[in-house]
Amino acid sequence: MSIMTHTDPNTTRPAVASMATRMFTLCYGGLAYLIFLGTFLYAVGFVSGSVVPKTVDKATGSGPSAPLSTALLINLVVMAIFAVQHSGMARRGFKQLFTRFASPAIERSTYVLLASLSLILLYWQWQPMPTVVWNIEAPILAGVVTAFGLLGWLIVLYSTFLISHFELFGLTQVISHFAGRVTEPMKFKTPGLYRMIRHPIYLGFIIAFWCTPIMTLGHLLFAAVTTAYIFVGIYLEERDLMAMFGDQYRSYRQKVAMLVPRIF
Repeated sequence: MSIMTHTDPNTTRPAVASMATRMFTLCYGGLAYLIFLGTFLYAVGFVSGSVVPKTVDKATGSGPSAPLSTALLINLVVMAIFAVQHSGMARRGFKQLFTRFASPAIERSTYVLLASLSLILLYWQWQPMPTVVWNIEAPILAGVVTAFGLLGWLIVLYSTFLISHFELFGLTQVISHFAGRVTEPMKFKTPGLYRMIRHPIYLGFIIAFWCTPIMTLGHLLFAAVTTAYIFVGIYLEERDLMAMFGDQYRSYRQKVAMLVPRIF
């Protein structure tokens, strides 16, 4: 990944960006990461229904809930906005287009920032649908289910660190750009959980979204749509990974399960 903004015609080496440009890039990437971090932490409370003022089941204020048809339409629209942004900007074609007009160093940060903003829109506009689908009243069982939900979030976070958390969210790229270094392309590796399943991050999200002692109609809609989107995302992501890593990823795909570890 190049850290340069232009090429000096008198040499074969690209000219390094100015200090002002590198400082702006660093601040931009840092801000994008902080917004992501806040958005991720809010997501934990939003889905689990704790700490934050608005959750998947509870709106801010005391006004009446929107009619079911209105709530369903709004919720599907905001989830679709996130899905289109999240998948569209992750494709290789968009990345190549982006780097024609802006520094490659901020491509990942821009993706992270816009994904965070689309999630903030979802939190803001989400309409609770409070009809209860199931309610686990036994305290011990309810506690176990809640604990599994939190475990899902831990799996998500842990898995990002296994494959380079700060590179995944754009910080490595902007820090390297600021230091005048070229960021090495992300290498194919399968540490820890990635030896057992190909997509532990997605598995963590599925566990977090479905493990709740009280499942409302709104929460069910959120969990079902996001799970369906995860499978679409896996298909698109693996298509890109096979194009990038070729037979190396195809062999990995044949040997390692997608989401559920193979017993034999």
